[in-house]
This record gives sequence, C-alpha cells and structure tokens, in this order.
Amino acid sequence: MKTGFIGLGAMGLPMAVNLAGAGLLTGAWNRTPARSSDLTAMTGVPAFDDPVSLAAGCDAVVLCVSADRDVLELVERIKPALRPGSIVIDCSTVSAETARSAAASLAGAGVAFLDCPVSGGVEGARQGTLAIMCGGDPQAFERARPVLEAMGRTVVHLGPTGFGQATKATNQIMCAGIIQAVGEAMAFARAEGLPLEKVIETLGQGAGSSWYFVHRAPYMAKEEFPAGFRVRLHEKDLKICRDMAARHDARLPVVETTLMHYRKLIEAGHGDEDISAIFRLKAALFGGAEGAGD
Repeated sequence: MKTGFIGLGAMGLPMAVNLAGAGLLTGAWNRTPARSSDLTAMTGVPAFDDPVSLAAGCDAVVLCVSADRDVLELVERIKPALRPGSIVIDCSTVSAETARSAAASLAGAGVAFLDCPVSGGVEGARQGTLAIMCGGDPQAFERARPVLEAMGRTVVHLGPTGFGQATKATNQIMCAGIIQAVGEAMAFARAEGLPLEKVIETLGQGAGSSWYFVHRAPYMAKEEFPAGFRVRLHEKDLKICRDMAARHDARLPVVETTLMHYRKLIEAGHGDEDISAIFRLKAALFGGAEGAGD
C-alpha cells in the first residue's frame, strides 16, 4: 500500500521513519519544510511541496497533526486528489465529532476514513510499539492494518467512526490522574529526603507503578522536563475530554484540576515542557521547593 505521511512532529517523524523501514512510505509533507528534509535525510523518502500532490499518488494518507481544524482543513484540501478506494488514517488526537465530520466529507468521494489516535509517547513512536485505537469501517481497517502495524504493537478496531477518538479521550483522562499522582508522590518522596533513584527502581516494580512513573519520575528526580508529551498538547486534549463529558452533563474533577494546573504552568512559561513538569506545582506544596513561576 503506497502511503503518504502528513505531519512530522515529535510523534509523526519517528512514525514515518518506521513506515519507511517497512517499505510502505511513498513520501511526506510537513508545514515546516525542514522536518520533511530531516525525514528525507534519514530514509531517502522524498519530501513533497504540498499535500495535494502527495495524496494523488497514494493508496493511504496518514495524518498526525495538532488540532481539529488542521484535520478538517487537510481533509478538504486533499480530498479532490484522493482516488476512490483510498484511505485517510488520522493518528491525530481530536474530538470524536471531528472524526465523524471528516469521515462524512470523504465518504462522498468514495474515500474511507479511520480515526486512529495513538498512545505510547515519543518512545513508543520511535520503537514502533504504540497502542493504536481505531474507529471506522472494519473492511477499511483490515486494508490499513499493514500500515498501522508498522507503527504500533497494539492495533485494535474498537467500532464505528469516532470510537478511536473516544478511546483516546479515555486514555487522556487516565494520563491526567496518573501524572498528578506521580508528581505528588515524587514531591513527597523528595521532601522526606528519600534516595529518589532507589525509590523509582523499587516502586517501579510495585502495585502503584505505571508507564508514567517508570518513564517520567526520573525527569522529576532530576527536575528536567524535556518535551515528550507537551503540557499545552495535553491541555488541548483534556479540553476535548471536558467537552465530550459535558454532552453527558458531567464534569470530571481530575480533568478540571489538571486543566487548572496546566494553565498555571503555561502562564509561567512551561507549556512546551513535558507534562511531568506538573512536579513543579507539587514540589511547591512542600515549603521552599520550586514552583511553577521559578
């Protein structure tokens, strides 16, 4: 399946590299040309000047962009160039309603749309071990499976269009609660004077462990927060979760609290740090420790 890739950010670039390694990637386009040039240098896969010319030669196009409006704009832009029977595979994190809108738009052109958001962090994108949660037509999913399995280890079809994004929203709520708990626990451990490296090694094997504890508690111990999953991106995702919950007349305390904390971090200039930067706020609960504004 000749596959094009649009959106070569922190997640998209390594995902595209894995597609190239599987012999599936025909070309790529990115709004910032330097990222496309990086991919070409790494894989030899050509960079395209615009997404339309890329889409014209593809059986499938993978999107991995930041916002709902980006997905909808790109779908409308490439739709005239897509051949009937081709598939758009959207690995962005957007609302379920956006996925349904994109699918409806493409259906009239005979093009399938799969909402396939991913989880597993930059590490999972590099290693090809992402969890990919998919919504859309089952037959289109089976045709797209080789593309998806080149990028992820766990690839699951969950139901009709929008179910992939609803599952990703569920994941983002879990991430919010876990990063809150890990940040609080690490701030507590530091205040108690514990040897943090040994604490991480020991508790990483315990009942309270999680992916975020194993992979992000070391950042907290060093008070370094290199961008993996940026604060401002998780904030965007949690706003989607909040809006989806509001349709059920529900307010989610974990989501609301985390959004409040992320707003503080962003206002203090930490929006492009990893979400483990929530440790800044948790450490400030113990007098004299670093706060969001320090």
